[in-house]
Amino acid sequence: MSQTRQQILKRLKERGRMTVAQLAKELGLTPVTVHYHLNVLQRQGLVDAQLERRGVGRPRLVFFLREEALSQFPQSYHRLAARLLNELKARMPEEEIHRLFIAMAREIAVEHGQRVRACQTLEEKLEALVALLGEEGFLARWEQLGNELRLHQYNCPYNYVVHHHPEVCDLDRALISLTLEADVERARCILSGDVHCTFIIKPQTAPPLLDLPSGTSG
Repeated sequence: MSQTRQQILKRLKERGRMTVAQLAKELGLTPVTVHYHLNVLQRQGLVDAQLERRGVGRPRLVFFLREEALSQFPQSYHRLAARLLNELKARMPEEEIHRLFIAMAREIAVEHGQRVRACQTLEEKLEALVALLGEEGFLARWEQLGNELRLHQYNCPYNYVVHHHPEVCDLDRALISLTLEADVERARCILSGDVHCTFIIKPQTAPPLLDLPSGTSG
């Protein structure tokens, strides 16, 4: 994103609602230039506008941030998550932590997995899952090698947390297995130095052993 648009977002974050004239004055730009960048931000879904009436006179057009724009600002959710896991691990046995992750995976699978389970074949389910993972911040794709289906993840949105708490990977594998209703085996892992995470997907022959402690879950 251009520096000018970043500055516009910053001003709107600080002030809440501003006109083109106000933004132009604070940024030292012409109104035409500000309006151009605001149009771009609106097309990106980061900024919205509304007519505002103040007393007598013509209403003015004010601009403000949409919720989607908050992702453009520094966030420390990953640090908070890591600290929460530190506290949980200090208070709960490892087996209980693992079961907590599995319970979370089940809830996510129920919440977001309906469109995946509506598909008929495992290949169709994988295609829907890749789209779902993309919405969660994963860059993923699947392929078929011979009789084997593989799901590749080329990034990890939980990278900071996973490096401090590797057991979070259990959540990922469990979510894929529960959503696809298939057996899932991790073949590669970014955490181990691989370029991407790879999961081997197999038709489910029995209920997955997801309630085992993480050290024995495969």
